[in-house]
Amino acid sequence: MDMIRIKLVRSTISCPEKHKIIVRALGLKKLNQVVERPDTPGFRGMVKKVPHLLALVEASS
Repeated sequence: MDMIRIKLVRSTISCPEKHKIIVRALGLKKLNQVVERPDTPGFRGMVKKVPHLLALVEASS
């Protein structure tokens, strides 16, 4: 299964509560933290909801 790497690049301070919930649901707690999640439409949709807070990181081979 393909995986995507997601990085938290901006703080959730002063963001709407819904954005904070999405970031926490992805498993991100700290700035510059990177997590790997399955490349499914659900996770892609979560990333698209808060593109100003997250970045997709290239997978290192």
